[in-house]
Amino acid sequence: MEPPESDHGTPFWDATRDERLMLPYSTATGTPFWYPREVAPDTLEPGVEWREASGDGTVYAVSVQHKTGPGRDPDDGPYAVALIDLPEGVRIMSNVVGCHPDDVVCGMAVRVTWHDLSDGRKLPMFTPVDQEV
Repeated sequence: MEPPESDHGTPFWDATRDERLMLPYSTATGTPFWYPREVAPDTLEPGVEWREASGDGTVYAVSVQHKTGPGRDPDDGPYAVALIDLPEGVRIMSNVVGCHPDDVVCGMAVRVTWHDLSDGRKLPMFTPVDQEV
């Protein structure tokens, strides 16, 4: 199971093909937001522009999932689902990979890494900065 692509999320998904993490910003206020949508949430206006994010982040919260999720192989075992604070000012949900899920802690510095999808897009995930894969 792979994430669907919507018209307003196309710039995000197109950039993932080049392993670039893009965030939508309100053109009226310059405020970033997450997730991609048709209008900026602070103005409810359609003025949205895309800017590249640094790819750095900090784990805000984490949950280790022991039940196999959609599209996952049961042999892969538990995995970490985390809320990641980006320095640009948004919080996104993703997986932390490249370490044991129980080793992921709040405040951990992470950096984006990419998981290939079947159509050439890539799914952003995060890995601990000191254990980049």
